[in-house]
Amino acid sequence: MTENKRNTTVVVTGASGRTGSRVARSAEAAGLTVRPASRTRGFDWQDPSTWPQVLQGADAAYLVFPSDIGAPGAAEAIGALAREAVRLGVRRLVLLSARGQDRARDAEEALRASGADWTIVRAAWFAQNFSEGPLVEELRLSGELVFPAGEVREPFVDVRDIGDVVATTLTEGDRYVGETVTVSGPRLLTFGEAVAEIGRAAGRELAYRSVSAREYGQRLAEFGVPEEEADALVEAFEQLLDGRNAYLSDGVQQVLGREPGDFTTFAREAATAGSWKR
Repeated sequence: MTENKRNTTVVVTGASGRTGSRVARSAEAAGLTVRPASRTRGFDWQDPSTWPQVLQGADAAYLVFPSDIGAPGAAEAIGALAREAVRLGVRRLVLLSARGQDRARDAEEALRASGADWTIVRAAWFAQNFSEGPLVEELRLSGELVFPAGEVREPFVDVRDIGDVVATTLTEGDRYVGETVTVSGPRLLTFGEAVAEIGRAAGRELAYRSVSAREYGQRLAEFGVPEEEADALVEAFEQLLDGRNAYLSDGVQQVLGREPGDFTTFAREAATAGSWKR
């Protein structure tokens, strides 16, 4: 792809989401033509009849499954979409996966079995989970984050690094085909330490309160999350937040040749943008 980047079209699923929007931005900056795929543009992960119109004529695709890669039906949908992409001539596929999540392996295997020229990007917990999505509203409005992470340390990764890594794997020819790249931030923080950094950046008193994964599942049900989806998230949290991810990964350094973005920088920039302003 390196030689004809301007003629390369990449389908970006979840193009308005946390990672998809950054992948789209990085891909465009790298000279690729981005074709956004989202429900507002007629694409639906749950409706295979919407897939061909998005994939037809593209050269590559970035796949991110909504809600969670370990959610019920995720592996089946990813495998089916990958096979349809290959059938339509879109062989170059990059999948966003989760570091340390057992159920994510089923989705990864479905991609590998599709016949695609695949790359898997396994990511640590996103820094932007604190500034975008459901967690930010709780933190912004109540001044407290309730979450089942205890004192576990996590190397929060800036999703802008994910965008740059994905774009680079797509523009480096065959270099990353058949490779799994694992990305994280540059240091370990507990969720309490992360919230404290956010509080300092936002100039507010913010607190973190830990609950069990099961208690958190009850909160999800109260918020209207379907039972099957809530159960899958509880299982994922019990796995991901048991200490198994308390280590650094060097995928950003390997692919981009630089250090990953630090959480403090993220917090300052998000605070300046008003993410946690009441």
